[in-house]
Amino acid sequence: MAGSALITGGTGGLGAAVTRAFLDGGWRVVVPVFDERERERVPAHERLVLEPADLSDLESTSAVTAIAAGDDEAPLRAVVNLVGGFAEGGRVHETPVEDYESQLRLNLRPAYLVCHAAIPHLQAAGGGAIVCVSSRSALRPFPGAAGYIVAKAAVLAFVDVLAAEYRDDGIRANAVLPSVIDTPANRRSMPAADHGRWVAPEQIAGVVRFLCEDGAGVVSGAHVPVYGRA
Repeated sequence: MAGSALITGGTGGLGAAVTRAFLDGGWRVVVPVFDERERERVPAHERLVLEPADLSDLESTSAVTAIAAGDDEAPLRAVVNLVGGFAEGGRVHETPVEDYESQLRLNLRPAYLVCHAAIPHLQAAGGGAIVCVSSRSALRPFPGAAGYIVAKAAVLAFVDVLAAEYRDDGIRANAVLPSVIDTPANRRSMPAADHGRWVAPEQIAGVVRFLCEDGAGVVSGAHVPVYGRA
């Protein structure tokens, strides 16, 4: 067994593919579940644990992280932060500060709390990998989503901090930057787009798993574009 992986957002459009990729790679996978209906999105598997958790709450986050680290035969070796959200609206002068701040909380707080809780377990296991999901828009902004874009840019800075602070602990931190992911939700919201140019969740999932495995053992602090042809 490769070890245990804690995958937040592991039942979502991208997350379900990441969960499958890790299971296919022999990992034990723990996925925090906020809404019980999320359980229907991923098929049962003997190495998959779906555990109720609120990743905006420190105590709940610490509890689910302890479950991910609680198998002596499969210590926690990977953390994948996929939880986040997108909101589009007006330009800065048209957007209430509350809407702006809600995007910062949604895209940054869970990643921070999960890493805060998980890093001691990774240290105890002798190292591991952290992967966070940013966005191409962090590098190529567009109008009408300041909160989301600033939050995703901050994710890159957070990854850089993790890479610098924990390199001597054997903990690597990297980010992937998708463009448009080919999910049912994105197809519904953009029916006239050329979906063939989008990136399949399974393609991104393969990159995420690679970044957590030994083959990427010399990679840390990277911002990996997964744009496809979009």
